[in-house]
Amino acid sequence: MKILLLEDDIALGGTIEDLLIESGYMVDYVIAGNEAIDMSYNYKYDLYIFDINVPDIDGLDVLEALRSADDDTATIFISAMTDLKTVLKGFEVGGDDFVKKPFYPEELLAKVKLKLAREDKTIVFEEITYFTKDERIERNRKSIYLSSIQLKLFKLFISNTNRIIVKDELYECLEKPSDSALRFHISKLKNSTGFEIKNMRGSGYILEKS
Repeated sequence: MKILLLEDDIALGGTIEDLLIESGYMVDYVIAGNEAIDMSYNYKYDLYIFDINVPDIDGLDVLEALRSADDDTATIFISAMTDLKTVLKGFEVGGDDFVKKPFYPEELLAKVKLKLAREDKTIVFEEITYFTKDERIERNRKSIYLSSIQLKLFKLFISNTNRIIVKDELYECLEKPSDSALRFHISKLKNSTGFEIKNMRGSGYILEKS
């Protein structure tokens, strides 16, 4: 699961980031609203955690802009602005939950786990539809089945399109890491999914969006 965290308080943001990473989530951490918008256009996330009073564009306007662009990613607001008007505005622009500062980071983590457990995301990529909750994969509306290793590779690629994934990261999906084993499983994955996974010599592999 991948989370975008927007928080301009570096100390608090770093604490939240560390806690989320230790809990097994991938985290991109930004401190300004325009950075959050840029990241959301470049990467697919399972959850947004947005502070409201941040530089450039406040968190409310960030989410409103994303919702207008048909981005339905679940969002938790965190803010010291606890007046009723602000809280209601957070829900009006499409927020799913609101955590009032100050709070214990563990409180936020509990809400994150609950929200992600309830999320049944569908990722569509060319001929492939991936239902994240039950890890079901369809190609042209027909179910396809992958080995456990190929499923790990699939999830890594589908969550990181347009990014070169280095071999060391790919090796973590293999039982007995080697160049030949990696080539074998990527070849099998390409045959099953139709993915055009490119070998970037000396760097790694990439699944590009057309």
